[in-house]
Amino acid sequence: MRNYTRQACSLLLVGLALLAGCKPQQEVTTLRLAHALDQEHVVHKAMVLMAERLDQYSNGSMRIEIYSGGQLGNERELVELLQIGSLAMTKVSASSVESFVPQMRVFSVPYIFNDNAHLWRVLNGKTGTELLMALQSARLRGLGYYDAGSRSFYSTNTEIHTPADLRGKKFRVLASQTAVRMVEELGGAATPVDWGELYTALQQGVVDGAENNPPSFYLSRHYELSKYYTLDEHTSVPDVLIVSLPVWQGLTPQQQQWLQQAANDSIAYQRSAWQQVSDDALAAVKAAGIQVIYPDKQPFREAVADFHQSLKQTDIGPLLQQIADIGAKQEASDD
Repeated sequence: MRNYTRQACSLLLVGLALLAGCKPQQEVTTLRLAHALDQEHVVHKAMVLMAERLDQYSNGSMRIEIYSGGQLGNERELVELLQIGSLAMTKVSASSVESFVPQMRVFSVPYIFNDNAHLWRVLNGKTGTELLMALQSARLRGLGYYDAGSRSFYSTNTEIHTPADLRGKKFRVLASQTAVRMVEELGGAATPVDWGELYTALQQGVVDGAENNPPSFYLSRHYELSKYYTLDEHTSVPDVLIVSLPVWQGLTPQQQQWLQQAANDSIAYQRSAWQQVSDDALAAVKAAGIQVIYPDKQPFREAVADFHQSLKQTDIGPLLQQIADIGAKQEASDD
């Protein structure tokens, strides 16, 4: 009788254990994020942090899968995947979404910011928020801006000291009509080329140069082909972290809050790391023998003055005025 009781208790314990093992597992919401950058890029590292923070905030109920290096397409293709909800998130240059949201082309207008402080006063203020929300018209939602520094020209065979040095030379630009016009106003021939194809284009002479920030110039290894880097800093085009509007609307308010919080952490990390990463990249290309040129920017500003004037009567004219007013207030407060 005692053995029977012991066996019955053992069977009961086994049964309870099996029942415990049959409890439904926590449902996990997985968001796929894709971008075109190298995994060593600080933006990718910031996205890894975002994934970690989202896992923490959601107690494991949400996760982000990251596909880097253009695995799922170029920037335009990734945006189109977001629009139909086939991809949850991406990072693109603000210039890459101007064909979807025309207001974003304001960032491709050269020399509209006095300095970095002016840029971030715009991005973190009402104007920057309104631009992020404008993405909703294209079935996208902006979560924030990553620092992408300033874009400058690099060339395989020409020292660039003034706009005159651009004449007759083909320079790769983003797929942005405003960026194309900017290069043309400075005297060059603008040639849109996908980022993933640019190394080969430089190698084969399809283009004579390109323009980007120091970390992208270094990590892309374009310095292996481009001997000259001119820090004219013509535009400050931020990267935009965006989520598919259909995907966003499919999340609960609590999930949306977790995701935005994780995105904010990611953005803060990337911004704090950017300047050091940029300085390190510039030092690395100098060490590799690249001639870094610090030109007088005034001739470049003068070369695009008519371009600025022509934009005043367009749909982005009021936006350019807002940016100018913010800069003027900043200068007044600094005096």
